[in-house]
Amino acid sequence: MSSTPKKRPKSKHNSYSKNSSLNSILEPPQSLFPSKGEFLRLITVLAIASAVALSCNYFLTFFTSTSKPFCDSNLDPIDSFSDSCEPCPSNGKCYEGKLECIYGYRRHGKLCIEDRDIDETAKKLSESVEAGLCEAYAQVLCYGTGTVWVRENDIWNDLDRHNLMQNVGSDHTTYVCMKRRAMETIAKLLETRANLHGLHEFKCPDALAEHYKPLTCRFRELVSKHSLIIMLICAGLIGCAVLLLKVRQRMYISARAEELYNQVCDMLEENALGSKNVDGEGESWVVASWLRDHLLLPRERKDPQLWKKVEELVQDDSRVDRYPKLVKGESKVVWEWQVEGSLSSSGRRKKGEGIELKSNEGINTNINQSSRTLKTVDLQALGDCVP
Repeated sequence: MSSTPKKRPKSKHNSYSKNSSLNSILEPPQSLFPSKGEFLRLITVLAIASAVALSCNYFLTFFTSTSKPFCDSNLDPIDSFSDSCEPCPSNGKCYEGKLECIYGYRRHGKLCIEDRDIDETAKKLSESVEAGLCEAYAQVLCYGTGTVWVRENDIWNDLDRHNLMQNVGSDHTTYVCMKRRAMETIAKLLETRANLHGLHEFKCPDALAEHYKPLTCRFRELVSKHSLIIMLICAGLIGCAVLLLKVRQRMYISARAEELYNQVCDMLEENALGSKNVDGEGESWVVASWLRDHLLLPRERKDPQLWKKVEELVQDDSRVDRYPKLVKGESKVVWEWQVEGSLSSSGRRKKGEGIELKSNEGINTNINQSSRTLKTVDLQALGDCVP
């Protein structure tokens, strides 16, 4: 039998050495990447280089842009947007690369902006002209006198006499610029038209003129506009006032008549009693007209309603007789108090006063009795305390 040869086992050492040599070939060397310190230095260098580059670009752009001339104003708008020159700004005039702002504007960098001093003065001038025209038109609307339309030339000449124009000085250019700016503002605010000669005229708008009307004119217009309502209100107020006065007058007449009626009864009663005490020689009656003139004030005699009310009260009183009598050859109406079988009106009032006095005396008696009782109790308590 032929024996099969045995395979020799592979050595582990050889396999490990082969793997380590393969890894060394695949991995990059450590010297390929920078260290931490080198990486920080690289970032610093890149940052400085970027800052220098941006600064150079900014200064280069600034100096090259300012050094560009302005395009002439008479050029075509398409040609003015070329890279060789700057477009001429609005409100400016450019010639041979230089910029000059028109009057009323000043240069600010590459732009022409409004001059604040000129603008403020022109605004005040326009407001002054507006106030003058609107006040004149308001006079026309209220009273029918004044001016409605004013020519442009008249306004232009009036601006020369304005106080604000006296402070401009001798600069004719600024002087004319202010007037032009003021006229432009006035044309925007007011109504304009061309007259038969082709000249421009200005008028204050109706809505704006309403604010310049005086208070008297506004009040008159308000009254005329709402006259019917105001008349109704006044009529109602007058009616209420008259009704209130009548009610008050009736209340006064009623109260005063009752007061006079009581005085008449007292006088008639006293006169009747006095005539009985003098053995019947006196007259027990009194002429009614004499009582009226005696009791009424001079201003009350002019009102016949007051004494008429008194007569009605006397007529309703059964204790008083009323009859005509011939006195000194004239027929008079006399009043007489019925002494026999009648109750005294004054006695009734005195009785009421007596009842009130008795009640007051009873109250005082009770108070005195209670005070004496308290004093007795206090004395007894004091005697008990003393040994």
